[in-house]
Amino acid sequence: MEERKVIDFIQADKLPWFHFIRYTESFMTRQFDPVMLGSIELFCLAAELESFTAAATQAGLTPAAVSRAIGRLEARLQVRLFVRSTRRIRLTEGGRAYLAQCRQALNQLVEAERELTGRQAAPAGVLRISVPTTLGHHGVLRLLPGFRRRYPQVQVEVHLSNRNVDFIADGFDLAVRARAQPDSGLVARKLMDAALVVVAAPEYLAQAGRPVTLDDLARHECIQFVLPATGQRVPWAFRLDGQDVDVSTDGGFTCSEDLLGVVTLARAGAGLLQTYRFIVQDDLARGELVELLQPYAGRSRPFSLIYPANRHMPLKVRVFIDHVLAALGNGPLQAAQHPPG
Repeated sequence: MEERKVIDFIQADKLPWFHFIRYTESFMTRQFDPVMLGSIELFCLAAELESFTAAATQAGLTPAAVSRAIGRLEARLQVRLFVRSTRRIRLTEGGRAYLAQCRQALNQLVEAERELTGRQAAPAGVLRISVPTTLGHHGVLRLLPGFRRRYPQVQVEVHLSNRNVDFIADGFDLAVRARAQPDSGLVARKLMDAALVVVAAPEYLAQAGRPVTLDDLARHECIQFVLPATGQRVPWAFRLDGQDVDVSTDGGFTCSEDLLGVVTLARAGAGLLQTYRFIVQDDLARGELVELLQPYAGRSRPFSLIYPANRHMPLKVRVFIDHVLAALGNGPLQAAQHPPG
């Protein structure tokens, strides 16, 4: 009786997330029967709500039916998906990995159905993006209100971090990154080339003097940023006699994880800093920071929009890519003030 109810539950589309393609059901049962597909849906719902009881209420089932469905899934996989206690449940490490895979697979079914039935006119659903703190605060975050006004049925979850993410395990749709790692399963589309600039606070220059040549950097306090991916200090990039050169610098201040931290140190007079111009251009305009070593400027670093190379790209992802690419073509701050649409 409960198994029949799970099948009816699938066919009635009672879950808000997923809608299965009915005319392909006979093909899919070669590997998954309707009861197993229902168990996967219930697993995702229980994981989202962190409760078998809440999942049962939303699905119109009993908590015992949900527990049995999860049990069937664990028996099939021979992996424990949840750690259960009297008050709550939480995913195991294997459960978290399986949830990410299930979400991706079920979302692809949703998009395939929408594409076939013509229901893609209005992008909808949760869009999960990972953005570095720099371009997040100085560009992408300011674009999101305009994007939501244009596509109100899309909910945006933003993860601000300078670390590379695992799209499958972490459940992200897109990421913005500098120094994108090569991956055959990912697509990278350049957003912009971010110009680099060396700056310092007037207070620091009054005490230490201004550097005139690259050799002068050895006599100055140079604020260091450590790359999260490698743990190495970032060399400073310059152009000398038409050639690109990298210079190793040193100093008593080292900052990791958040690049905006080194900018705060520079504003406080801690030393010289090389950073992206778009972060400090307002400080330069106000005179709170001073640009240095201009004859050696000209280097930049690319920022790219990265996403999995899915054959069926969800419409919510497609419209966000178009929105951001159109906006950041003229630089992050100008685009943030004049988002398309």
